[in-house]
Amino acid sequence: MSRTPSSRPIRAGVIGVGSMGANHARVYSELPAVELSCVTDHDDAVAHRIADEYDTEAVPFDTVLERCDVVTVAVPTRAHYDVVSTCLEADVHVLVEKPIAETVEQGRKLAALARDRGCLLQVGHIERFNPAVQTVADLIDDLEVISLEAERLGPPIDRTAPGNVIFDLMVHDVDIVDSLLDDRPNSVSAMGTDGGQYATATMEYGDVVASLTASRVTQKKVRTLTVTARDCLVEVDYLQQSVLIHRDSYPEYLIDDGTRRYRHESVVERPRVDNGEPLRHELESFVEAVRTGSEPVVTAEDGIEALETVQLIDSLIGEETRTPEVRAR
Repeated sequence: MSRTPSSRPIRAGVIGVGSMGANHARVYSELPAVELSCVTDHDDAVAHRIADEYDTEAVPFDTVLERCDVVTVAVPTRAHYDVVSTCLEADVHVLVEKPIAETVEQGRKLAALARDRGCLLQVGHIERFNPAVQTVADLIDDLEVISLEAERLGPPIDRTAPGNVIFDLMVHDVDIVDSLLDDRPNSVSAMGTDGGQYATATMEYGDVVASLTASRVTQKKVRTLTVTARDCLVEVDYLQQSVLIHRDSYPEYLIDDGTRRYRHESVVERPRVDNGEPLRHELESFVEAVRTGSEPVVTAEDGIEALETVQLIDSLIGEETRTPEVRAR
């Protein structure tokens, strides 16, 4: 069965220490009551460099499983299933970077394996831990939501084969909208252009509609969410970790020298946002769930549902037709 320490430090490892995995190693090394036990990577030079930087050891994959209570899996998506299943079979708790796997069926098998082994499997939808999103999550139940609009835009990345913009970027907002509404879409429509590097999707949740845009051809980095509610407009900036709530004020009619004038000023509220690094919040939550045996904030089932939706969006766009379609669940 899984290893769940009670008093000693939790021994953490990172499997795959590219740009994302290296950040996981950094944060694990900083967390109290956590020991960064070791790291591994297919590139030994990279593994040793990260190990030296964070005062740990670069070891083979099998050794990670022998030493660690928990691991982050930050390898390419095509390897998620094999690596995560091996970790779970070794009774090691896993945080796997999104998406949970290449296919929904693989994701379901991983979720079942985690249950059978008594292991925690958390999916790395990091935006759930953005303080601005957490602030909106606290507000959402009091709002009569009409629509949500998310934009996740940026310039081309510096690599020859950029990943799919839907799976790499839009998946974050699919997960956020599902979690805020505590629901899944009834229908989805989508279209894209520029070889799949710009995509839009519209998702219907009963009386609520969500519009998502993801782009790698926009010459400005944008990460925003707008919630239109019956009595207010909520603007979220992921990068600034800020939330603004715009409310209607009552109009005023002023009489000056016999002339009636109209003035209508908006009211802007700025709720407190406890700023912090989302990755640190994510790993703190993961470690706490392991220590207490509680359910993770982002479950394997959450990861599977997000993957199902982005796979549908990708299939609607397609590589050849690029025409909008609608499919109801």
